Amino acid sequence: MTIELTMLAYSVALSFLLIMIPAAVNLHMNGPVWGASNRERDPRGNAFRDRAIRARNNMFEAMALFTPLVLIAAVAGITNETTVFGAQLFFYSLLAHTGLYLAGVTWIRTAAWLGGVIGTAMIFLALL
Repeated sequence: MTIELTMLAYSVALSFLLIMIPAAVNLHMNGPVWGASNRERDPRGNAFRDRAIRARNNMFEAMALFTPLVLIAAVAGITNETTVFGAQLFFYSLLAHTGLYLAGVTWIRTAAWLGGVIGTAMIFLALL
């Protein structure tokens, strides 16, 4: 498996973690009865859970662009220093973004997210 596909797999694992964090907080705060219900009332939340949801949404938006580009590169047999570095930059930037977002750190978090955008752009440009 190429490094780019490995970074995609790691990104999927990070996405799964970002699904589970707010779910676990919801279950802890609202209880298993709420968790097994139809969830017709909004769950009680807190700032951490809300940041986790926003981090998850940011990850899903980033993955919507990153995933097809990595798959196109794989199908086309395009792998080079640019695609490898772009995929690594994407994953490690979004990993940092997740930790910073969950910790409530501003500005640096945005810079980390921008690293993911740059990594995605690098793969796109390598495909042209």
